[in-house]
Amino acid sequence: MPIPQRPPVPSVADPLNRQRSVRAHQSPWHPSLLLAAPHRLAFFAAALVLAASALWWAVMLVGRALEWAPVWTVAPPAAHALLMTLGFTPLFFVGFLYTAGPRWLGLPEVAAHVLAAPVALMLSGWVLAVAGFHTQRFLGAIGLSLVALGWSALTLRFVGMLRRSAAPERVHATLVAISCCVGALCLWGAAAALALGNELWLRGITRVALWCFVAPVFATVSHRMLPFFSASALPLLDAWRPFWLLGLLLGLLWLKAGPALAELWFWPLPNWVRWAQVVVELPSSLLLLWLAVRWGLIQSMKIRLLAMLHAGFVWLGIAFALDALSHALMALSGGELSLGLAPTHALTMGYLGGTLLAMATRVSAGHSGRALAADNPVWFLYWLLHGAVLLRVAAALWPVQSPTLTLLAVLAWSTVCVGWALRYGNWFGRARVDGKPG
Repeated sequence: MPIPQRPPVPSVADPLNRQRSVRAHQSPWHPSLLLAAPHRLAFFAAALVLAASALWWAVMLVGRALEWAPVWTVAPPAAHALLMTLGFTPLFFVGFLYTAGPRWLGLPEVAAHVLAAPVALMLSGWVLAVAGFHTQRFLGAIGLSLVALGWSALTLRFVGMLRRSAAPERVHATLVAISCCVGALCLWGAAAALALGNELWLRGITRVALWCFVAPVFATVSHRMLPFFSASALPLLDAWRPFWLLGLLLGLLWLKAGPALAELWFWPLPNWVRWAQVVVELPSSLLLLWLAVRWGLIQSMKIRLLAMLHAGFVWLGIAFALDALSHALMALSGGELSLGLAPTHALTMGYLGGTLLAMATRVSAGHSGRALAADNPVWFLYWLLHGAVLLRVAAALWPVQSPTLTLLAVLAWSTVCVGWALRYGNWFGRARVDGKPG
């Protein structure tokens, strides 16, 4: 089915566009403008959590390097994994779902003010949760309960939109809604685990959240939007996205949850389990890397913003390849050798982080009346993010230099997160450059 071509977007070098950008930059920043559109409110809250969580973890690692020992009521790796998995990502999801969701479902736009209370609950909840990580775990449990309450309300509203929709194609929205429901259950479960002081359950719930909530939402959106954006910008490409491929992508991600949980209780897993993982992961990595090329990886390099989406997706194939190699090493060594957290960070920082930065930048630019383009500042931040991923993967592969490489990775990651939050957070509170509402 041919994809309708969009009219060319104005170049950032266009004189009229430059004048509009200058006027927008000079217009006063006002918090009331955060309620002008759902993405403004949600992305601003997400940017706060993104920047704060990056700085928090950087301070923790720098403190460890300086032999400063802060008080913890939760094991640091468990707290880190929980915040990085369920902290800023769901808030970004809110901005995407309530901006693109009504269009997918053929429904009227959603007013941002109806999302304000749940978003505020989530934002304040994470403040309490992080404070609880260092003071009192019950405080952390209360904070997570507020996050769960806010997310549950937003999920139920989206499910209600899905039920009211008469759109002929609701597969992507339905799968996203199912994943969001899993996310709500995970947040409530994490709050209970934190209240009970059960770290094993907390770690297990975080893994379920990664493989059955966060990653499936990204995969579903990648399947819907990445080929569409490519075909729209590059007429020689087609928007190839069969539903069997979407089912396969989600099946591969959900399948990862079982062994990830089993590792917590039955380490080391039998060799036959490890070889079974390799049998699935190795061809999956080849399929994903081929899919990246099929969707236009090479052609996209001509357009920065499109290249950002494609380069992020490549990390999903790399993550599966690293997992296959790691599990093969485990099988050959009886669990003594592995690649550590290299596959996990290739997935989370590389695929999820790279895709998030690209998608959020695209939405922020397009809905502020600016050109759909990646200018030099965001282009630099994006490739710095890839540098952070490479450093973190290298830290897992080179244990002797792990402390130094990990510290460099978190400093680069923090620079990206804070830089993006400052740049685009400034946009969310200013008027659109084209004078339109929203």
